[in-house]
Amino acid sequence: MYLHLKIIGLLLMALALIHIIFPKYFNWKKELKALSLVNRQMMTIHTFFIALTVFLMGLLCFTSATEIIETKLGNKIALGFGFFWTIRAFMQFFVYSSKLWKGKEFETVVHILFSIFWIYLSTVFLMIYFK
Repeated sequence: MYLHLKIIGLLLMALALIHIIFPKYFNWKKELKALSLVNRQMMTIHTFFIALTVFLMGLLCFTSATEIIETKLGNKIALGFGFFWTIRAFMQFFVYSSKLWKGKEFETVVHILFSIFWIYLSTVFLMIYFK
């Protein structure tokens, strides 16, 4: 499990950094123009804080694998992370529309990879708690 947490830590930090390209990649300047100022700013600020949270989650996993696995507090953190990523996996299948990826090669690959990633995260964290 120690190695899994190290890998997860690196992957989560990378995922957080990928958020930097979201505004340009998703053409937010144009796409969000129709929104009110408060909604535009909520999109960018919430994206920043999601990225920051994911980065810090990854940093914690990478630097504190032993504590997460071997302490009661760490196990409770693992349970919380497991719950968080299980909900994210659920959203991948039951909230996001399949119209976003079906019939599109790149989007389908991304959908599959991230589905596997969310399930991997959920499984590792819940296994730590329920060991």
